[in-house]
Amino acid sequence: MESNMIKKADRLNSVSEYYFSKKLREVDQLIQQGKPVINIAIGSPDLNPSKEVIDALHEAMVLPKVNQYQSYKGIPALRESMANFYQNFYEVALNSNEEILPLMGSKEGIMQISLAFLNKGNQVLIPNPGYPTYTSVTNLVEAKPLFYNLNEEENWLPNFNEIEKNDLSNVKLMWINYPHMPTGATATLKNFEKIISFAKKHQILVVNDNPYSFILNENPLSILQVDGAKEIAIELNSLSKSFNMAGWRVGMVVGNSEFMNTILQVKSNMDSGMFLGIQKGAIAALNLSNNWFNELNATYLRRREILWKIFDLLDCVYQKEAVGLFVWGKLPSEIKCENFTDQLLYENNIFITPGTVFGSNGEGYIRASLCVSEAILEEVLQRLIEAKK
Repeated sequence: MESNMIKKADRLNSVSEYYFSKKLREVDQLIQQGKPVINIAIGSPDLNPSKEVIDALHEAMVLPKVNQYQSYKGIPALRESMANFYQNFYEVALNSNEEILPLMGSKEGIMQISLAFLNKGNQVLIPNPGYPTYTSVTNLVEAKPLFYNLNEEENWLPNFNEIEKNDLSNVKLMWINYPHMPTGATATLKNFEKIISFAKKHQILVVNDNPYSFILNENPLSILQVDGAKEIAIELNSLSKSFNMAGWRVGMVVGNSEFMNTILQVKSNMDSGMFLGIQKGAIAALNLSNNWFNELNATYLRRREILWKIFDLLDCVYQKEAVGLFVWGKLPSEIKCENFTDQLLYENNIFITPGTVFGSNGEGYIRASLCVSEAILEEVLQRLIEAKK
């Protein structure tokens, strides 16, 4: 029975429960009913972190003060490893004491950045399609989403002529995400230069959410590689996808010291530091060689080949140049994606993501994950082959 005295906050009226939170409950109910549902929707890496990472966590468990509170900024060795990682893989120089703030996952950073820079009523440029959390967090902090269109014809990149038709005087923040989720589209340095130029022109803080740059991508980039980017841009990064550490909750935000100190004002009031053992494991991950990514991507390449065959059977069109943990496919015309994915779930016991989860421009598309084994993907393929007979 709902209390008539204690009402939920008004801000929740603009935020719905996350799609996967609701849909996974339905999937669980189907499984409990005996349905053999296979989930190829979620981007949660099923592979393990490296042995070096696990060993570092184990070794940390006997260190003095391991169970005590840690610094809000992480131990110096973690920030130094993050700085070295950016130097080695992106050729971006960062001051480990002033320009790096470790986070308990980059999703946390979306909230903390928003709280740090947005006032009630400020507008936020959000990609459509894009990660739903950008919108929900914007609503939670009582700012206003201003969606900008991404489409296949323009390789899912911002059209600034179209964006500038809006009144941008109240826009404070712009979310970008390259390599892009859900489409797998990439940006070049020239694309980043255009974004930085636009942001400086309109005095908009740009945040590049960059967790996918090492997954099936031969040219990892950071927006901070652009000259002058630190004046107007910051970047989120994460160990979740690159190092199979999603549940460990390790991320970072990087940029100039003024921006980092502003975010720290929020962060220091929201957590009590990252567990030391996790920090030690993260250091080990960040110090791995290119061999780690080569082996990881070899696995994803094999899986993607099977997923492409699945999308062929579903009569989907997809871009083989796309990168990241997902395959994004265009359905045959006039098919509504949520109807399609529900039919796939109820008739074939296959759970896949409808593109509308990521915004209205996701209509007509579906997304599937590489975070399932080859054996499971082969089972999906066989089910669809049988269904075609």
